[in-house]
Amino acid sequence: MSVAHLLEEFGDASDGTPLAMTDVSLEEERLAAFEKGYQAGWDDAVKAQSEDARHITADLAQSLQDLRFTYEEAYGAVMAALRPLLTEMADAVLPHLARESLAPRIAEMLHDHARAQGRLPIEIAAAPEDLPRLEHLTGDSLEIALVADDTLAEGQVYLRFGESEAEVDLPGVLAGITAAVSGFFDAQPTGKAIA
Repeated sequence: MSVAHLLEEFGDASDGTPLAMTDVSLEEERLAAFEKGYQAGWDDAVKAQSEDARHITADLAQSLQDLRFTYEEAYGAVMAALRPLLTEMADAVLPHLARESLAPRIAEMLHDHARAQGRLPIEIAAAPEDLPRLEHLTGDSLEIALVADDTLAEGQVYLRFGESEAEVDLPGVLAGITAAVSGFFDAQPTGKAIA
């Protein structure tokens, strides 16, 4: 069976007259074909560039999202590791340091007072547990009296200079530091408490 009936025949012109193409019309056809091909190529290049830009933008957005997630994971891990360390420092190390720094702090306050007000009588009221650490401050001076006060907690000291009074409250300072450490971890920017 033949397939000739399925194919179009291009042999003769439909009106029976042969087609003649001049050089001008041939050049116009070539120019139109060139313009059409150039425009199609340009459109394909613009489309490819738009696709590339869209892929690059999507990849960049995904990379930034991954980076943000990685940063938040790392930040959370660091904060979770720091919490026990800082809590232990606030609970164990700072009280020891506070006890050791009590006498030097009192000595500094006494020195400042002596420079500002001269030789007025001074009374140091402290908890009975703190008295041994503070005894060396009185020395042989008759102007400094060391008094035990059972109402004061360890680390609390009152310095009385005539009519004025100054307080050293190490337990209050330590409680404030502990609350600040706890508050820092409980109020993270992610809105989640670090365990």
